Amino acid sequence: MRVLPYRTLDDRIDGVVITFSDVTRLKQALSQERRELECRVLHAQKLDSLGVLAGGIAHDFNNLLTGVLGSASLALELLSENEPVRQLIKYIERAGHRAADLTRQMLAYSGKGRFEVVAVSLPEIVQDMAELVKASISKKVVLEFDFVKNPPLIEADATQLRQLVMNLVMNAAEAIGDTGGSVTIRSGVIDADSALLAAMLHEEDVPEGLYVFVEVADTGCGMAPETQAKMFDPFFTTKFTGRGLGLAAVQGIVRGHRGAFQVRSAPGQGTCFRVLFPASKQPLVRRIAEEPTPAMPHRTGAVLLVDDEEIVRTMAQRILEHGGFTVRTADGGRAAIEAFREHHERIDAVLLDLTMPDLGGEEVYRKLLEIRSGVPVVVVSGYSEEHVAERFAGIGSVEFLAKPYKAADLIAKVGAAIAAHNADAG
Repeated sequence: MRVLPYRTLDDRIDGVVITFSDVTRLKQALSQERRELECRVLHAQKLDSLGVLAGGIAHDFNNLLTGVLGSASLALELLSENEPVRQLIKYIERAGHRAADLTRQMLAYSGKGRFEVVAVSLPEIVQDMAELVKASISKKVVLEFDFVKNPPLIEADATQLRQLVMNLVMNAAEAIGDTGGSVTIRSGVIDADSALLAAMLHEEDVPEGLYVFVEVADTGCGMAPETQAKMFDPFFTTKFTGRGLGLAAVQGIVRGHRGAFQVRSAPGQGTCFRVLFPASKQPLVRRIAEEPTPAMPHRTGAVLLVDDEEIVRTMAQRILEHGGFTVRTADGGRAAIEAFREHHERIDAVLLDLTMPDLGGEEVYRKLLEIRSGVPVVVVSGYSEEHVAERFAGIGSVEFLAKPYKAADLIAKVGAAIAAHNADAG
């Protein structure tokens, strides 16, 4: 309501003018805008919390994987070639590397890692990941495969592709449930024109051309139109809450690889997801046989090993001693400083964990340089090399070794650091 005086020509107030305006729609619009803003803020807070959680979990999990993969590679070195158990240990090593790929994705999501885009074979990744997922789905769900032979490579991050395949196959299997049915996974090559791309979801700059596709089709319950409208919303689920990003992650992966995707579904008629990735111009190089385990190098020198995780410390010590080094250990930053202060003249290199509860790796490194400048240091971390370089910027030059690592890589990295220091000193 608005009330104004009614004035005459000689400026006398001769009454009032009262106007009434219906502002219901305006209030509703403002309320809806406020709700949407609150939802966006809440969503951003959820993603930020997930990032912090993912980074912490990935760090701890990387320590466990370092113990697993380091021990497995050392066991392969100690066993003769004709030992039957070697193949089982190789399976452990292979599964450990896949788990390490997942932790790298978690670190990249948390902002402390990075994705590595290389030329990969989509069918090989789909086949490997589907075999792993098979153990987690109902035995009444049958996985069927239909792959074209020798398709072009695609430029992609293998870890992201595994995440995409896992999400699609798990969703398809859960749509079938215990009623029984099949999930068909196809992969092939398609020459996509503008008409085909217009029928798919993608970014505006997706060009016509050759694409490699993966298609996951199930005989499950299907989705109603209202479910399809929300299926890519973060945290939306038709199951119990707390399932995470789900198909929103799939959408982000496709967008990040300049791909396109299509969903066909109806209640009672199953669902089919088709995802297209641009074909790479790099030629496909087939692996004829599994690469042999490289011989572990033999080095000499004294190493101070610093890590607060006992499983990592014990495993790394055994590897280094097997490689010819003498090893002194410290279970934290302060213990490392005291040990180095006492024995620095007899220590040729320091193997330093980046994240420890008492003192961080960069703090320890500063103290080591105060005791003896120029000491070669290899920083070990599950975070990316760029992240480590940022933390040590302005302090000094360090070598980097990513967790988890193989035994041969650890020995080679420490040996190279000592050799480079000796060459500079000479």
